Parts: sequence; structure tokens; C-alpha cells
Amino acid sequence: MANQDLIKLEEKLLEKEEKLEKEEERLKKEKAEIEELKEKYRQKLSDISDLTTEEAKKELIKETEEKESAVIARIIREKEDLAKKTADKKGQEILVDSMRHGALNYIAEYTVSTVKIPEEDLKGRIIGKEGRNIRAFEQATGVDVDLDEEGIIRLSSFDPVRREVARRSLEKLIKDTRIQPFRIEELVDQTKKEVEKVMFEEGEFLAHEVGVFNLPSEVLSILGRFKFRTSYGQNLVAHTIEETRIGVHIAQEVGADANVVRIGCLFHDIGKVLEGEGNHVKLGADFIKKFNMPESIVNCVLEHHEDTPFSSVESVIVYIADAISGARPGARFEDVEAYAKRLKEMEEIAKKHDGVQDAYAFEAGRELRVIIDPGKLDDAQTTILSAKIREEVTQALSVPGEVKVTAIREFRAVSTQS
Repeated sequence: MANQDLIKLEEKLLEKEEKLEKEEERLKKEKAEIEELKEKYRQKLSDISDLTTEEAKKELIKETEEKESAVIARIIREKEDLAKKTADKKGQEILVDSMRHGALNYIAEYTVSTVKIPEEDLKGRIIGKEGRNIRAFEQATGVDVDLDEEGIIRLSSFDPVRREVARRSLEKLIKDTRIQPFRIEELVDQTKKEVEKVMFEEGEFLAHEVGVFNLPSEVLSILGRFKFRTSYGQNLVAHTIEETRIGVHIAQEVGADANVVRIGCLFHDIGKVLEGEGNHVKLGADFIKKFNMPESIVNCVLEHHEDTPFSSVESVIVYIADAISGARPGARFEDVEAYAKRLKEMEEIAKKHDGVQDAYAFEAGRELRVIIDPGKLDDAQTTILSAKIREEVTQALSVPGEVKVTAIREFRAVSTQS
């Protein structure tokens, strides 16, 4: 019995020994595999040890891109296809909505003003003896007076500022009843000062209407001239308000700087009411530079007709808004602009001559009235000058019909006692 127990015990020991040998062999094998992996990682670390942090990042990104390039390419293609499908529609929506925002109720006057008269016999007093009153009025204001229609007097001029001065002056004369050349000149001078004040108020209205505040007084006065200026028949106040609203809305939709666009739109045509050498783009840019306007706004003015390449998205938006406002149906009439330009050039041809005090174009440019300084030219010289001016106008400009130049030389002696 004891021998059998010993045999069994020995067998168990042999079995355990065998198991231990197998386990030892397995551990040795795993150890060898671990050593092999350690060697591989050691080699890898050795390969990248010379790379900087930035180089290691680039290497990692490169490997990732190589692995995921197909996925990235597919995503890009899908986004491009989606953009193509929606871009045109979105662009149309932005432009149409912007034009809707540009609608305004500002009413502009054009080339004729009318003044109602309480009594028809007032026309005789306005004409005066041998036409001296009406002649003095037309010379002082530079407008053409039409008395043919019953109950009203029509004042016609391509220059709205002159027409406004004439309208206000005539209304004062009718109330005053003292209609004579000296009184006419006195009232016209007073009215010109009033209209200057009106232009300042109009400039302030325009700036505030588009959301621009705290501008210098000189700038507001210049902006006020927009009320009396048209571009291709389109009043500049109406055009500027409309364009600014369109431009600001586009800027907000596309994420551009709306304030730069707002001020750029306000000033883009300011050169049209300034005097000087060069086109209105250069005149406008030079003017606002005097008031230290930011370069981005100056560029909007310089680039709104593509005279220079666009430097920003804001400049492009000002250009687009200007084009939308000017090109919409009914906005502009090119013949009106050409007409106004021709009359202005006629007057400038006359004014450049020595001895000419002033000049006014009438009758759609078929008559030019020239006011002569009697102290510089005598009657004979006045006759020669009128013929010379007529020849210059005919050669320089395409004027329909025959041009009549009327040179007026009037000598006055005034004596007063205080």
C-alpha cells in the first residue's frame, strides 16, 4: 500500500515537472518576441531622432494624408458640387434682396421749376419797361424765364442750383412788389446765401439718411450739392441713398465691412460736385484724403469705376452697388447728362475770355448770353468778342440748330447820399 502511494506521488511530481518545463519554454519564447519588438521600436526611434518637433508633425500629417487622401478628395468633390448648385441661386437672392432694400421715396426735381402768380398783370411788372426787369432777372440768376402760360411762370435751366435761386428770388419779388433791377440783384444775392444754407442741411440729411454721422461742416456742404446735381438724369441724392442701402445689405450678407462700404458709397460720386482738373474719381479721392479718411474708403472711391484694380471686397461691393443703382430700368437717361455737359462747356468757353463777367446758356444751348465788364471792353470789342465766342462754340461742340451769342455790355453810374 505504501509503495503504491509513493508511485502515485512520483507520477504527480513528474507531471508537474513536465508542465513547468513547458511553461518555461513558453516564457522564453515570449521574451524573445518582446526583445524583437523592442529592437524594432529602438530602430524607429533612432530613425526619427534627428527630426525637429515641426518636422515630426509634418511627417505625421503626410502619413495621415496618404492614408486618408481618397476620403478627403471625395469630401472636396461633394462640397464643390454643392457649392456650384447653390452659388448662383444664393447670389441672385442676395442681389434681389439688396435691390429691394434700396427702394426709397426721395423725390428729385429736374430741369423746370414753376412759380404761381396771383394776378396776371404781375407779368407786365416782371417784364418791366422795355424788358429791363426780366433781362436783369435772367442775367442775375442765369435762368430762362417763360411767361407764356397763364397763371404761372416757368424757370428753365440745366443747373438746378441756379433754378432754385431763381425760384426763391421770384417768389420774394412777387411778395415784395418792388420789382426793379437793383432790387432784383439784391434779392438774388440774399437768396444765394440761403441756398448755401439749404445745401448744408441737405448734406446733413443725406449723411444721416445713410447712417454716417459727425462729418466736418465743409464735407456736409459739399454733399448738399447732390440735391442740385444729376448724373445721366439721376439725382445724386437719390442715387447715393439707393446705392448705399444696396451696398450695405450686400456687405452684411457676404460678411464684408459694412461701415467701409457705407462711407465708400456715400463719397463715391462726391467728385462730380467739385471743381478742378481731372475726372470725378480723382477729384473725389483727393478731396476726402484732406479729411484723413481711411485708405480703405479712399480706395472705394478710386476703384468704383475700375480705373485702378480692386484692392478689397469692399471696393468690389461699392462698384456692384453703383452699377445696380445706375443700371436699373428708369434710373438714368444719357441724353440729359450729355445735354447738361454741353451747356456747361458752352459757358466755360465764354468765361475764359478776358472782359467776360459771366455767361449763361439758354434755349437748350442754342443761345448763349455773355455779360461783359464795361470797364474792360468797349462796344466794338464786345461785337468782335461775341462773334469769336460763337465760332469757338460751333467748332468745339455739337449744338443742334444755329447758335446765337448775345453779349450784353451795360454801363451803370450809381450815386448815393448818406
